[in-house]
Amino acid sequence: MSQFPTHVRIVEVGARDGLQNQPNPVPTAIKVDLIERLIDAGIKHIEAGAFVSPKWVPLMADSMDVMQQIKRQPDVVYSALTPNIQGMTAALAAGANEVAVFIAATESFSQKNTNCSIEEALARAAPVIAMAQANQIRVRGYISCVLGCPFEGLQTNPHKVAVLTERLIQMGCFEVSLGDTIGTGTPHKAQALIEAITQRVPVTQLAAHFHNTYGQALANLYGVLECGVAVIDSSVAGLGGCPYARGATGNVATEDVLYMLQGMGITTGIELDKMVATAAFISAAINVPIDSNTANAFIRRQG
Repeated sequence: MSQFPTHVRIVEVGARDGLQNQPNPVPTAIKVDLIERLIDAGIKHIEAGAFVSPKWVPLMADSMDVMQQIKRQPDVVYSALTPNIQGMTAALAAGANEVAVFIAATESFSQKNTNCSIEEALARAAPVIAMAQANQIRVRGYISCVLGCPFEGLQTNPHKVAVLTERLIQMGCFEVSLGDTIGTGTPHKAQALIEAITQRVPVTQLAAHFHNTYGQALANLYGVLECGVAVIDSSVAGLGGCPYARGATGNVATEDVLYMLQGMGITTGIELDKMVATAAFISAAINVPIDSNTANAFIRRQG
């Protein structure tokens, strides 16, 4: 039964997930400018950085500087990825008002991405969550490869994802973002995943983080919106990718999501024109093409 939300919260991941895999360094000043432009467009929930090893993710090495230099708005969530206590400590020093922990839905991807098993990843997350809670910081959970894995095939067991989602919630995550990391999902599979998870966890604690490798992201989002999911992760200009999945392209573009939601009468509080301008800005600043049909159509129309 259709239960489309009337309002969707967009979690903008372009400044972290979108930039971390770029082939060339991105100056700190550009990252700060990008975040402030996104906030000006109406974004209220943004991934501002990641406190991870600079050896493995060099483009996030300046996350402390970025988070200290941005002009904070009191009604905006500035989130940071924190895989361990060291990262959590840095996030607190940087003034993050939300942090995120992450696991994978398959053993192979967990080993490749974090060099540990799923159980070990959960064990690593536990003290991070405890430290965040002790400091009144919300914790968001991420699960990778929920609809397919580059090593174990194009169908991840939805019941396994449901169990992992429930465990993250029980550990203290207020919300779990479900990542179709390699973008292989299709609408019926996405809906089946939500149906399996909502046997254990309320739909209000779920978010969709879908990549657009096979051009299915918007269709998949429509499918989970129909199931009541009201939080969507997206990336300005469609920036992003997965370093451990050959051929995987970026996150679904925020501009494309906004255009679809506007057409459905679903509010977001975000100005599409300003998002398009921000997509043009970051594309020019880091010399990458805009991977957004909507942004490109608006830009062609303008001129």
